[in-house]
Amino acid sequence: MSASTANPNNIRNYAIVTLAYWGFTITDGALRMLVLLYFNQIGYTPIQIAFLFLFYEIFGVVTNFLGGWIGSQLGLNVTLYAGIGLQVFSLLMLSPLEQSWPLALAIPYVMVAQAFSGVAKDLTKMSSKSAIRLVVPQEAQSRLFRWVAILTGSKNALKGVGFFVGSVLLSLFGFTHALWIMAGGLILVMLTGLMLPRGMGKIKTKVKFKQLFSKSKEINILSAARFFLFGARDVWFVVGLPVYLQSVLDWTFYEVGGFLAIWVIGYGIVQSLAPTLLRTVNHGRPPQAGTIRFWTGILTIVPAAIALGLMANFDANLVIIFGLLLFGLVFAFNSAVHSYLVLAYTEDDKVALNVGFYYMANSGGRLLGTILSGIVYQLFSLVGCLWFSMALVLAAALISLKLPNPKPQVSLP
Repeated sequence: MSASTANPNNIRNYAIVTLAYWGFTITDGALRMLVLLYFNQIGYTPIQIAFLFLFYEIFGVVTNFLGGWIGSQLGLNVTLYAGIGLQVFSLLMLSPLEQSWPLALAIPYVMVAQAFSGVAKDLTKMSSKSAIRLVVPQEAQSRLFRWVAILTGSKNALKGVGFFVGSVLLSLFGFTHALWIMAGGLILVMLTGLMLPRGMGKIKTKVKFKQLFSKSKEINILSAARFFLFGARDVWFVVGLPVYLQSVLDWTFYEVGGFLAIWVIGYGIVQSLAPTLLRTVNHGRPPQAGTIRFWTGILTIVPAAIALGLMANFDANLVIIFGLLLFGLVFAFNSAVHSYLVLAYTEDDKVALNVGFYYMANSGGRLLGTILSGIVYQLFSLVGCLWFSMALVLAAALISLKLPNPKPQVSLP
């Protein structure tokens, strides 16, 4: 889709959605880092910390299942700003929390607040990812891959910024004031972004509830692979890695937040550049089924190599830093191709439903990884998390063997 043929209104609408999503993403990353570092600092165990994120992931699964249906019936503008509003509510709900609260009260309270945040995150993500499919015409698949990569890559880069922002706000202002600052920022995003037309992404026909389960073979296979792929990342990244860096390697808040921020930003940059980097490999074509099989196979090796390096008593700092950078590089290619394929397999009138279903699997994988991350780390330390990660990536690779090539297939510009 060239500049001369692009619909200016569509481009404007997509820009508004993207900017709103960027603002949300920074607070989402910052909130995760705030909760993780704060509760680790005041003495919570890895399993207790993992439970703090449990409802965040569970309600993400539910939201992705129902969010696509809601978006198709009410419009993506409704789901987007409902998500941002819920995130403001979640931040304000957490602000009265104090260290003196007993565990029996604090843990359920944080879990409920995180449930609202999980709903918020997946409503905004589903809305943004669906909007891009409405902007790019079916015949411009190469342009679709580029736009998806830019959105997803920039989102992950800004989530990395959020990690750093969260650690800085915690150090400078403390837990409560950091939450207030982020809530104020999101309110500004809402006030400056309420310009989307009504009914964006809304379909004319009513969708029966049972149709939410009726997905194409391609979407089902891709969703299953996505489930295990993101479980493989979060099984060591959500709880195990930050706790290991802070508790075992004695990294400070700034060091933990800064390093994870740099990792996610670099991961996002690679994801944004994926169309260009894959152009030569694919001989000018958009990604095919074989593309994801190749990169998932490569990713299987990486967590095993990191685990072996730690078991061999190599310098843990160097093993973690270089291993995580390699993992992020390969994972970024996997995620970028996945995000393209779900839209390439999808028809315009089913985009919100299929994207919602696909990201339900994404959230399910994150839920699995989050639960395992705390349990496995407490039982087997970071090395155990890495071996679980390898097993989950292997499952994604085996499932991906059944993926067909998307159609139409055109050359990358």
